[in-house]
Amino acid sequence: MNNASWIDAYCLDKKGVEKVWQAEWKAMKYLLHGKMFAYMGEHKTGDPIVTMKLPPEEGLTLRAAYPGTVIPGYYMNKVHWNTLYLEGGVPEDTVQKMLDSAYETVLKSLPKKAQREIIEA
Repeated sequence: MNNASWIDAYCLDKKGVEKVWQAEWKAMKYLLHGKMFAYMGEHKTGDPIVTMKLPPEEGLTLRAAYPGTVIPGYYMNKVHWNTLYLEGGVPEDTVQKMLDSAYETVLKSLPKKAQREIIEA
């Protein structure tokens, strides 16, 4: 996956998403109702990464399927967050499914009223 610019558009196409630059991390955060579901930046090695909040079992499955490419979240809670090296060869449709899952994970964690507002927007 040489060009990951599609990830920005893919995230922003989802209902209720806003992006915020996190200067300290040198990363773009993608938020839903103020809660982060993904961020895109660089690993300390300079490699481009995207980190996503996933259900624990899904994260473990992806780490096993793509060892060294999907790793426990970089500077995040290792149970819920997973980091994907963008140059690691994970198919784009798999990355889309990961982003969808991250979005849904955060959406489901919001109060019912907030969920309705987002879905009905």
